[in-house]
Amino acid sequence: MLAVLHTSPAHVPVFDALRDEEAPALKLRHLVHPELLDRAREAGPEAVADDVRGALAAAVAEGATAALCTCSTIGGVAEAAGAELGVPVLRADRPMAAAAVAGGERITVLATVASTLEPTVALIEEEAERAGRRVVVRTHLVPDAFALFEADDHEGHLAAVTEAVRAADTDGSAVTVDEAVEGAEDTGAPRSAHVIVLAQASMAPAAERADVRTEVLTSPRTGLRAAARAAGVVPR
Repeated sequence: MLAVLHTSPAHVPVFDALRDEEAPALKLRHLVHPELLDRAREAGPEAVADDVRGALAAAVAEGATAALCTCSTIGGVAEAAGAELGVPVLRADRPMAAAAVAGGERITVLATVASTLEPTVALIEEEAERAGRRVVVRTHLVPDAFALFEADDHEGHLAAVTEAVRAADTDGSAVTVDEAVEGAEDTGAPRSAHVIVLAQASMAPAAERADVRTEVLTSPRTGLRAAARAAGVVPR
């Protein structure tokens, strides 16, 4: 059984559908805790580390043999809990980050929640170091998109993300280094990206909708496939 930790109930049907497509033999146990993201946005991911560990520990006690965290903001603290719990705990965005590094030096990260930017950039840089590659990461916060998502205006949310993807694809004029990411600086590199990363699982449908030239990477499918393997189920 794979425990799947979400911070929005909207992700449950998405990952159920992916499981049906990719690994139908995999049993999922969804854990939905929106309050974890709320608190992490206010006080940082470490503020919810104990609660994340507790939620995952309860799932392990119920028979989960692996876990997947679909929230990019708290993915790092979830992953860190794996050693103590004795089961693999994966963050859904790690395979996406590895693919981004393999895709090219210039990477543009789009997010709708500011608290997601720093963990996503750190993850990409970690994967770049692992691969021995240099990357230049630029970030852009899509304004007002997450408020639409929270209001259940999913069409409006995706429209805003799609527009941001298209802007990043054309000349990158909408993409700037986000000053909220500590240590980020303008390197003078061209603004156009080799790869566009959609940092949150909720943004994934915009990748296909945008229909752009630049490769656009998302986390749900690749994350689910990696987690299925960790749980002992070979994906299709």
